[in-house]
Amino acid sequence: MNDFLEREKPYLNPAVTINDLAQKLNIPLRYLSQVINDSLNQNFYDFINSYRIKEALKYLSDSGRDKMTILEILYEAGFNSKSTFYKVFKDHTGESPTEYKKRRV
Repeated sequence: MNDFLEREKPYLNPAVTINDLAQKLNIPLRYLSQVINDSLNQNFYDFINSYRIKEALKYLSDSGRDKMTILEILYEAGFNSKSTFYKVFKDHTGESPTEYKKRRV
């Protein structure tokens, strides 16, 4: 599943659902849900958002993307809400995207 997610990047679609992912992986929805919940101890949105944050961190660390705004980055990474992005980013990194970007420069 991880290979598929890294290769196909379905998490970049802000409207992706667990049903979409199960269909693309060709596995039963119930099984996918169980794996995410029981094996990874996450719900679907936390699981997907962890991939989105990794993507955002790549953008924020890429000197070739220095001109991108935080808003552009959050949309490119698959988020569709600034407040959700900031909350999830801070939960994963301990700092805001702006703090992270400033520290990197």
